[in-house]
Amino acid sequence: MTVPVIIDDPKPRRTRPLRSASEIAAAVFLTLVIAISILAPLLPLDPDTTDLAIRWQGPSAAHLLGTDDVGRDYLSRVIYGGRISLLVGVLAMLASTAIGVVVGLTAGYARGWVDEVLMRFVDFLSSIPWMVLVIVASVFLRPGLWTIIVVIGLFSWMPTARLVRAETLSLRERTYVGYARFVGERARTVICRHVLPDALPTIIVAATATISAAMLTESALSFLGLGIQPPMASWGSLLESAQGSLARSPLLAVVPGLLVMLTVLSFNVLGDALRRKVSEETTV
Repeated sequence: MTVPVIIDDPKPRRTRPLRSASEIAAAVFLTLVIAISILAPLLPLDPDTTDLAIRWQGPSAAHLLGTDDVGRDYLSRVIYGGRISLLVGVLAMLASTAIGVVVGLTAGYARGWVDEVLMRFVDFLSSIPWMVLVIVASVFLRPGLWTIIVVIGLFSWMPTARLVRAETLSLRERTYVGYARFVGERARTVICRHVLPDALPTIIVAATATISAAMLTESALSFLGLGIQPPMASWGSLLESAQGSLARSPLLAVVPGLLVMLTVLSFNVLGDALRRKVSEETTV
């Protein structure tokens, strides 16, 4: 007599509508912001033409967000400012992440005196307030777009290095990594083939946090007058320009401030979603 085998169907996973909705909203928002920023030169926008006869105008059909103190179309200023803010965030993130990943992987895998020297150097840089480092470097260098990118990239990689080092120390003790070392694979091969892929979730989280921090740093420096210089504009420099006209036209400060907040939040939400997805794929 055969006993039928009953296989229970796994219960469907309960999705969290709030999380899914937030991820979709973040993806849609970032897609729109990035697409508009890229296509800005193809749009009928002129962010630099001044007309004192129409300055301080409110929103209208001709100027959807009104005009600023010298009669420039504020919608054009905001869109072109978004191009600069996103460019700074992405390029500074790439530089910072590259340095942090290399230092973290090297320190965590090599251990010993290499780890000690690299981590003490990281501790030394981390002990200095990052805003002080960036401000001092910006003062001695000529203010501008590429100076901001280089300065933020060079002084924001320490948290990434710490995270990657901690993850590498854990991965180094895995059985498959130990076997790869036992059979004589080169350290570079072991790192690239076994350690780096499994460290990707941590690197993704660090990268999304870095791009958000880079945009906030650029906004802070531009607000202090040490960042993007006129006539070029970023969301941070627009905030700096609007601080003297809050009573007359608060919209000039609300729009770029809101865009910075939503963009940073969207990057963080999507970064967490990517981390979960990569983590699930690597554990399968």
